[in-house]
Amino acid sequence: MLGLRDVTISYKGRPTVKGFDLSLGQGKICSIVGESGSGKTTVIRAVLGLLGGGGRVTKGDILFEGRSLLSNTKEEWRRLRGTDISMIFQDSGAMTNQTRIIGRQFVEYIRTHEDMTKKDAWDKGIQMLERMRLPSGDNIMKSYPFQLSGGMRQRVGIAMAMTFQPKLLLADEPTSALDVTTQAQIVRQMMELRDTYKTSIIVVTHNLGVAAYMADYIVVMKDGEIVDAGDREKILHHPQSEYTRNLLEAVPSLGGERYV
Repeated sequence: MLGLRDVTISYKGRPTVKGFDLSLGQGKICSIVGESGSGKTTVIRAVLGLLGGGGRVTKGDILFEGRSLLSNTKEEWRRLRGTDISMIFQDSGAMTNQTRIIGRQFVEYIRTHEDMTKKDAWDKGIQMLERMRLPSGDNIMKSYPFQLSGGMRQRVGIAMAMTFQPKLLLADEPTSALDVTTQAQIVRQMMELRDTYKTSIIVVTHNLGVAAYMADYIVVMKDGEIVDAGDREKILHHPQSEYTRNLLEAVPSLGGERYV
């Protein structure tokens, strides 16, 4: 469904991601793991055509359902984003307008992509929030982002991203701003989305424990390049790179047992 072929991404002529390859099938989860500055977020922003600061793909191709995304017009991107491909961020609350209630923003988002009355869009927003196991969806729609906890804001972000049942969900550090208990809840809900809607997911994370729990396929990046890639069992038990082995060693253990 999604293919990145020898992709190089450059800023002002300087490559920051080099020779990136990935094939992702329907209903599969891929985790891109690495330290800050390794190029993880740059890759998924390129997939959604959201490279800022003059960044662009200078080599290779990005294919979605067999069609190159690099030739998309602004109108084609507008139709694709939020429908076939959606994205959630590290703190979804930071991506919303703090001076407007959730409901107004949710309704606006829905009506951008679908011809619907404000009332019907409001009802659809409530339905999506409750699917994310948020109680009293109407009260949340009437709340400002700053009135919600980090976990609740993240669920709102996921609810918005899943409104049109996208084929591909891009998640940029979706759990790193949350406490451990909430992290586990968000990870489980994302996996349920895959099981329910057959949504393919790319999760960017620095947490190899999260990647090991949820991913079918893991890509390890360092300094803009892939240093290891393979299915979960291969990466966890037969890593090729010293860097990957160091990441595995850094995962905390409990009672002498390491849970990756």
